[in-house]
Amino acid sequence: MGHNIVLVIVISFAIGLVVAVDEHWWQHANFYQIYPRSFKDSDGDGVGDLRGIMEKVSYLKKDLGLDAIWLSPIFKSPMADFGYDISNFTDIHHEFGTIADLENLAQECKRQNLKLILDFVPNHSSDEHPYFTKSEKREAGYEDYYVWHPGKMVNGKREPPSNWISVFRGSAWQWSSVREEYYLHQFVVKQPDLNYRSAKVVEDMKNVLRFWLERGVSGFRVDALPYLFESEMVNGVYPDEPKSNDTDDPDNPTYLLHPYTQNLDETFDMVYQWRAVLDEFKASNHLEEDLILMIEAYTPLENIIRLYGDAEHVGAQIPFNFEVLSNIFKESTAKDFYTYAMRFYNALPVDQFANWVLGNHDNKRVASRLGVQRADLYTIALNTLPGIAVTYNGDELAMEDVYIPWEDTVDPAACNSNPRDFMLYTRDPVRTPFQWDDSVSAGFSTNPKTWLPVSPYYKLNNYKLQKSAPRSHVKIFKSLVRLRKQRTLREGTFDIKLIDDNLLAYRRELENVSTIVVILNFHKSARTVKLSDAFDGLPLEFEIITSSLQTNYVDGSVLERDQIVLPAEAGIVLEGNVKYGV
Repeated sequence: MGHNIVLVIVISFAIGLVVAVDEHWWQHANFYQIYPRSFKDSDGDGVGDLRGIMEKVSYLKKDLGLDAIWLSPIFKSPMADFGYDISNFTDIHHEFGTIADLENLAQECKRQNLKLILDFVPNHSSDEHPYFTKSEKREAGYEDYYVWHPGKMVNGKREPPSNWISVFRGSAWQWSSVREEYYLHQFVVKQPDLNYRSAKVVEDMKNVLRFWLERGVSGFRVDALPYLFESEMVNGVYPDEPKSNDTDDPDNPTYLLHPYTQNLDETFDMVYQWRAVLDEFKASNHLEEDLILMIEAYTPLENIIRLYGDAEHVGAQIPFNFEVLSNIFKESTAKDFYTYAMRFYNALPVDQFANWVLGNHDNKRVASRLGVQRADLYTIALNTLPGIAVTYNGDELAMEDVYIPWEDTVDPAACNSNPRDFMLYTRDPVRTPFQWDDSVSAGFSTNPKTWLPVSPYYKLNNYKLQKSAPRSHVKIFKSLVRLRKQRTLREGTFDIKLIDDNLLAYRRELENVSTIVVILNFHKSARTVKLSDAFDGLPLEFEIITSSLQTNYVDGSVLERDQIVLPAEAGIVLEGNVKYGV
């Protein structure tokens, strides 16, 4: 077939590391993000809801074999930013259901041994939150609940207090004619920032955590953490941030560096305080299993590592690792993947567990961002690297982004731009309804009109079709989840080698149990791999656990270790009995 034969010349050092081992449920878990508006609609209004998720708990646990799910925001909201603008932190938005629905879902998840994680959005509320109204009117106890400032006078004209820019473009300050001051909003205008220098805010938000823990959830994913604290005023003035020189667009947040509005030391201390709340709740309620914090923070790696804690403080168990997500693209090489995967892994504190995140509701889908051809390769990597795997709903099917034209765009990040540039900002394409089957609206809803349009190609790619196919993306995903329940991937060593710039292999081995080898071919052409040139002491033969769809291999069949042919952009997972190593 004209395959290129690979003479394995290792061009990187092997990392023969022993993976940390413990017995806590989350340390090797498969987490799955659900975007509730788009997962399953139970009542035909075109919007997904909690009862819809309840209908699919068996899919999540029995079919996929997941350990935990986390839900994007479901709280009461005017929906200016689709639930990230919360008007009541301790109530459920009517489109999603009721508190009783949430409690029922938590109970059903518990019955099926599936952990339920909720989003926690601590940085801001909606401007329709009663506390914002109180603060705007300077009611006693709420005067400094949000970040207020009278602004500054320049040539007799009042201007915002500083040059700070919102994530959603333009000034981060908005004038209130009621209070006659500016309030800070690092996101949309309808999302005023809470003031974490107020002891009342700190305690109220801790009580939000306690409220939902009492209703049966197992932890929280914390949203937009870096923005939590802003610099204190100096002589009554907020300092301007320096220009980045990365763009000449003064409304773009990248126009400035953000030393005064992101990643302040106080932010990390607040994470340690929240972890203490969870640990105290666990102890006082005599719970056997850990309650967890997952942290979203697009921030330099050293800040991610700080979130784990320090010598004096226990931090989050899962500060999301975005090194690969943020730096790997369709044309990335195996060397690129190796570089960013190992950047995180080598920085990991010795007593902590790695996590791997390739997709979420804010980034293009894996199949669209990294290529459909490589979707299985990345699914294999996500589930065989040491530690925790986090999957965005639909990525198990290799769902692709759906083009949403300007006139149908609803994401504020895009709506705040213009018809020419909106595709640079829109997140609508990654948030379209889950493709369950080939019926009306892909089985997501009985309503032909859904809050975002369903993919026009849903009849060619849906769960029902993949479930019945001899081989499919979701069957590869399921086989990997099953493999992760075995001891070798949970406890085995991790030895990774870059064979060439576009070919990567790693070995996971547990003495007297098995050897698992993963090969990822980033080449645009097929390769034949001679494994004995890469690793010593391998079994002579390996069983194929799973491989990318473009291979012709049958799961369960046997391969010789030095006759492994991989098509272009394919991955394979092999397992052998270590007792037969030579």
